[in-house]
This record gives sequence, C-alpha cells and structure tokens, in this order.
Amino acid sequence: MSASAKTFSSSAKTGNIHIDPTGFVKLGSQLPALANTLSQAIDTLSLSLSDTQQRTLLLYLDQLLLWNKAYNLTAITDPKEALIKHVIDCLAIITHLPSGSLLDIGTGAGLPAVIIAICQPERQCTALDSNQKKIRFIKQISSELGLTNMQPIASRIEAHEASYDVVTSRAFASLIDFVNVAHPRLADGGYLCAMKGKAPSDEELQALESDWQIKTIKLNVPQLHDSRHLIELSYKNV
Repeated sequence: MSASAKTFSSSAKTGNIHIDPTGFVKLGSQLPALANTLSQAIDTLSLSLSDTQQRTLLLYLDQLLLWNKAYNLTAITDPKEALIKHVIDCLAIITHLPSGSLLDIGTGAGLPAVIIAICQPERQCTALDSNQKKIRFIKQISSELGLTNMQPIASRIEAHEASYDVVTSRAFASLIDFVNVAHPRLADGGYLCAMKGKAPSDEELQALESDWQIKTIKLNVPQLHDSRHLIELSYKNV
C-alpha cells in the first residue's frame, strides 16, 4: 500500500478542509470533489471530525479501490458511489452507537469497523471475518493509517470467544440470524447494532421482542436515496 495517513498539509483546498494529494492513487483528479462531498456529509450528520480524520477516510477509500481486485473487496468501483454507499453510509451510524468496546461481525473490507475506528480513536474495535484475504487487507490498511485501536481477526464468529460492549454488523440479511450468532459475544448490559436497509418486519420483531428491547433508528444518509436503518437491541434482564 502507498502513503501514510500521518502526512498532512494544505496543498489543495477542498470545501472546509485542506487535502494533501500525496499518496492518493485511485482518486486522482476526483479528490477535491470527493473531499467536498465528504465534508458536507460530515456537517449534515453533525459529526466532529478533524481534517486529518477526513483525510484518513479518503485514504481508506483510495486504498479500498486500489486493492479491490486483489482482495475482492467491493462490487462498487466508481469513487463517488463508493464514498456514498460505503464511507458515508457507515458514518451515518456513528452518533447513534453506544460507547464501549466494539466487535464488527462479517466486516468484509472493514465496514463499518474501520470507519468507526477512524472516527472514534478512543474506542477499541475488533473486525471479524472468516475471509482471510479481507482480514489481510484490513491489517495492511490499519497499519498504513495508524489505527492502533483496530484488531482484525480472521475467524468465524462461532469460534470467537471474547465479549464486547457493542456488536455491529452490516452483512446479515436476517436480523434474527444476527442476534442468534452475536448475542453470545455480548457483554452484560451491551448492545447489538444491526445496519439494515429496510426496517425489520413485524414477524422479526415479534420473534425477538420477548427477550430483547428493540429500537429502530431511521438513518438519513447524505446523498443516498435508499432506505437505511440502525436496529439497536439490548437484552431484557427478566
């Protein structure tokens, strides 16, 4: 991988931030426009991210696209589409996440784990996936970006034994399946947080509500017109 996220200067002004183009490979001439789109989204989402954090998010996007073919990371190859559907989509959950250590199940290319780790350096994040190649990518990008709070692990969730305050996932089609595999990894008083497109069906909610307190949060993802929700579940101590 190329470039370090630690390098920062004000050689190119874009929106409210100054982006040093050094080290960017795939974004190229699109960097100023993408930086502006990202900055506007951050403002819309009421996030407080430094210029360095915003540059780090763009470097992650650049490396995601650069190494996509080698690691089979995403079907999206257009930089602006990838920025919106991957980076900004994950940014939309940041203000809604409970505090504490976090496990991201089926993390793939590190979504949302890497995005959370960049935005919340005080939070310890574990990215879990059974795909060795994708975990290798996360290890490389975490080192490149200086993410000391990121621990990538290649494993199936059933073989992982640690417990966490928050367990996230962006990959599970079924909310019930996510709850079934995730709840053994949840610390006492912890939260399951599932990123979903559509809100859960009545059938899914009815199957879970006897044991779980469920909160459905409708997300507003800037420049994304598709439906997005975050489902927060906490275990009922009854």
